[in-house]
Amino acid sequence: MAAWQDEEAPRPRRAEGVRRDPGIGPGGLATLCGAAVVIAGLFLAREVLVPMVLAGLLAFVLAPVARLLQRRLRVPRALSVVVASLLALALIIGIGLAVSGQVVQLAENLPRYQAAVRAKIDALHLGEMLAAAEGLMEGITGEAGGPGGAPAAAPAPAPVAAGGRAPLETVLGVAEQVLAPLASAGLVLVFVIFVLLYREDLRDRLIRLAGARDLHRTTLALNDAAYRLSRFFLAQVALNAGFGLFIGLGLWLIGLPNPALWGVLAGLMRFVPFIGGVIAVVPPFLLALATDPGWSLALTVLALFLVSEPLMGQVFEPLLYGHSTGLSPIAIIVAATFWAFLWGPVGLLLATPLTVCLVVLGRHVERLEFLDVMLGDRPPLRPDESFYQRALEGDVDLLTAEARRRLREEPAGEGRPLVAWCDTVALRGLALAQADWAREVLDSDRAERIRGQVEMVLDEVAEEAAAAGSAAAQPEDWRNDGAVLCIAGQGPFDAAAAAAVALVLRAEGLGARAEANAALEAARIEAVLDPARVRFCLLSVLEGGSSATSVRYFLRRLRRHLPEARLAIGLWGAAPGSPMLAALRGEAAGEVIVTSAGEALALVQAAAEPPAAEAEAPAGAAG
Repeated sequence: MAAWQDEEAPRPRRAEGVRRDPGIGPGGLATLCGAAVVIAGLFLAREVLVPMVLAGLLAFVLAPVARLLQRRLRVPRALSVVVASLLALALIIGIGLAVSGQVVQLAENLPRYQAAVRAKIDALHLGEMLAAAEGLMEGITGEAGGPGGAPAAAPAPAPVAAGGRAPLETVLGVAEQVLAPLASAGLVLVFVIFVLLYREDLRDRLIRLAGARDLHRTTLALNDAAYRLSRFFLAQVALNAGFGLFIGLGLWLIGLPNPALWGVLAGLMRFVPFIGGVIAVVPPFLLALATDPGWSLALTVLALFLVSEPLMGQVFEPLLYGHSTGLSPIAIIVAATFWAFLWGPVGLLLATPLTVCLVVLGRHVERLEFLDVMLGDRPPLRPDESFYQRALEGDVDLLTAEARRRLREEPAGEGRPLVAWCDTVALRGLALAQADWAREVLDSDRAERIRGQVEMVLDEVAEEAAAAGSAAAQPEDWRNDGAVLCIAGQGPFDAAAAAAVALVLRAEGLGARAEANAALEAARIEAVLDPARVRFCLLSVLEGGSSATSVRYFLRRLRRHLPEARLAIGLWGAAPGSPMLAALRGEAAGEVIVTSAGEALALVQAAAEPPAAEAEAPAGAAG
């Protein structure tokens, strides 16, 4: 036996133990305190902040209108802003007057409607049940009163103060109820005009806050965000207004009283996520029960909402501004609850627009990226991170389901789905696990469990790839089992990476087989490395598991036993500036290094192609 076969391969040294996270430090506590102060400020300053927020959102809606007046009709900028704002104010006032008239009419007819509903309840024999419930409540109230079940005496009403002050208080109360909304509307109008007039100045101040070091990138990001938000909010307002108009016309055609009121309510409630449609249908449905002696009008109202709401949400909204607001469903619910708690019904209406603004800021401003992660609908983890996280949890079923979904969702004609999954998910996920092992945050038992999870997923994916039956035709000697060997390095996850690459090669009709690093030991090397069978040998390593010196040692062994086979190094997922890649190019100069399964497949397929002279020989003989 040659002396070089007695050498021991260099082993990477790694200390045992797991480092612990120190937990929340002073910085985390300061962040929590800052968040609490911000929430308290939003609640206490709601009287000032609500008009400002309304003005900001209305400015987003009116910005395209003002630009249209300025560019198409050559209206001066200041005049275009004032005209757009006054048009919006006139429209809002007109809708408010129409709705107020409908509300007065509804209030006048309310006693008659209540009597009709009571009669319909009696017709359903529900009156006895209600009477029994009332008797039960009266009994409980009596027991909770004085001794012997006597109800507690009600407090006597306080006498009205003399001196003729009651009329004055009444006038002041009415004035407060009338003037407060007018003052808020005037404040909103002033804010809107100034935001539209000085939007460039406000944008420059945001650029200063967001990051003045990269003016080009920050300016483009904020301009794009403002443009997209303007289009989105304008489209949303137009769609919701169209929905309210459609509902109002539909209710008017079927003869329901006060159709304008219910149309406005339906349009406003579409700003409320999930429950807005339910809230909008209840009042007209109850009114239909009260005005119609039968059930046909109520069922028609219900059918109108059941048809129009899905049609608007599933057809018109995707056509106009896409399938999603960019928010996750949980974020929409949390935002609606949060803003409704802070600002009441107005906050409920503003919840979705406000949260969309926060998500857009998070996507374009680096310091606010956490908002996009918490509230946005984009996956919080990259596919490779999700792969590694599922393997850490031991959820092999979810790992397999996600792998199959990605393989099936790959568009036709966009390349090989299995290669893409292996490169972007499996190999990168294993590289993350390898990095954690090198940082000593993974112990040996956890690493072994991760390997087992990945191997089970690869088995499932192999069955799916075999069932697809899309293997390409390869030369006969390259189809034999073991014609292509993927031999793992010393790292704990190198064997799993070798198995993933061998799976890709087998799916293309190559006789690929993965071997553990033990195949290079003296006791097995003769049986595994058969020069008559092996055509290509790929040494599979992940950065951080094997040193460049050990890779050179393994290559020397492979070259001695397989002098005719092609050799290559697979350093999976390595970046161009990777230290391991630079070290291998220095230690193993002249060897081919690939960093993805796609590159490895192309290299093996090129090696498997017969020479040009051999390929043309049958055609020449036939001639």
